[in-house]
Amino acid sequence: QVQLVESGGGMVQPGGSLRLFCAASGTINHVDTMAWYCQTPGKQRELVATITRTSTTTYADSVKGRFTISRDNAQNTLDLQMNSLKPEDTAVYYCKADILEYSGSYGTYWGQGTQVTVSS
Repeated sequence: QVQLVESGGGMVQPGGSLRLFCAASGTINHVDTMAWYCQTPGKQRELVATITRTSTTTYADSVKGRFTISRDNAQNTLDLQMNSLKPEDTAVYYCKADILEYSGSYGTYWGQGTQVTVSS
């Protein structure tokens, strides 16, 4: 059984910063690629950034140069540092992880989401 829990969302003014956290727990053997997605009402979930186990990263064009994804393999945690935030960054942010459990089961898991609101 695996669980992903996000935290760190909130409200910030344009130009401000937030840091999101995601912790994976449970019967985890190891965690492969992790990612952050965002979703606004009426739209599909969109990829924000990914990071492999060896810390190779990719970013959506809209966040390049402003957001930084990082992870701690020993702690099974994922971070997203969000700088120079814009109102259009407002969304619910979800973490996703591809996880191998001790049982041999391999699957994709999602967190419950954390709200980020950028508004003056």
